[in-house]
Amino acid sequence: MSEQSTEAPEPQPVLSPLTAAAVFLVLTIEPGGEDTVRDLLEDVSALQRSVGFRIPGGQLQVVAAIGSDAWDRLFAGPRPAGLHPFRELDGPRHHAPATAGDLLFHIRANRMDLCFEYTTQVMARLAGAVQVVDEEHGFRYFDERDLIGFVDGTESPSGSAAVKAAIVDADDDPDFAGGSYVLIQKYLHDLTAWNAISVEEQERVIGRSKLADIEMPDDVKPVNSHVALNTVTGPDGEEVKIVRANMPFGHASRGEFGTYYIAYAATPDIIELMLTNMFVGRPPGNTDRILDFSTAITGSLFFAPTAEFLDDLPDPPSGAAQVAADAPAAVNVSPGNGNVPAGDGSLGIGSLKG
Repeated sequence: MSEQSTEAPEPQPVLSPLTAAAVFLVLTIEPGGEDTVRDLLEDVSALQRSVGFRIPGGQLQVVAAIGSDAWDRLFAGPRPAGLHPFRELDGPRHHAPATAGDLLFHIRANRMDLCFEYTTQVMARLAGAVQVVDEEHGFRYFDERDLIGFVDGTESPSGSAAVKAAIVDADDDPDFAGGSYVLIQKYLHDLTAWNAISVEEQERVIGRSKLADIEMPDDVKPVNSHVALNTVTGPDGEEVKIVRANMPFGHASRGEFGTYYIAYAATPDIIELMLTNMFVGRPPGNTDRILDFSTAITGSLFFAPTAEFLDDLPDPPSGAAQVAADAPAAVNVSPGNGNVPAGDGSLGIGSLKG
């Protein structure tokens, strides 16, 4: 009897370092387009090698991820335990919309031409099989700053901490160990209103110093600051992290200045708790002040399976396409229903395994 391999599945490059350029491509699959999409998914890594080989130092990296509704149209067998449609949030003052998305391609490199070429090849392969929901081009802005002038992603972990934060563990979901949940949102900033307040007030909104990027002490940091509401702890009291790969984007001629928020996590529960803190409030009503200046206009959740999964896809479903209907479309934000975060910012609302 042959020995089974004990090697961990190889994740897609979700933990790649930040680059100078990125393309975020969100698509929906047309009826009958499933076979074409499957053919492309099996070639994601080969296409990356072909395009990236032309500029070896360009560090082209691509992550392909699949949405909840599309999963059952593409694959037979089990599905990721935590995969569901993005849960829309309606808070007292702010709204996080849920928008369409069957496929996400997170394409990044140190040169935009590599990202653009890969995107061109993907769209040529998928012609007639998909509709484009969104295509946004991100760029590095000075020293990793957002267009509001603050460094973005300071607390994103690296090394083994990043693996723990972003990669599904075999004990939690053995069928999809090595994969990662991906949540995206596009935010547009009102820079006129933002620049009308003082730097000191901006720092209170964020919870960090603008120039030095130093987090305020807890006894000084406002409880409705962005940093305060995005700090959550697990049952053991340890701070729980996610891996962020946010990029600025904009269209200056149209007056559009934004942040493409993209977060990878081993479970969507953590990201969803952070968003609940921001949009509903912790406690309810104490919402994130950054939302007074930044508006979410999209929201989608995906799962990025391992590289091996894409190289050798499961069989397609044998019958008609089925859409998962077991996840609610929106979160009921009534206090006490179990979906509102605990007042101490902990994950006491339920198991991290969902």
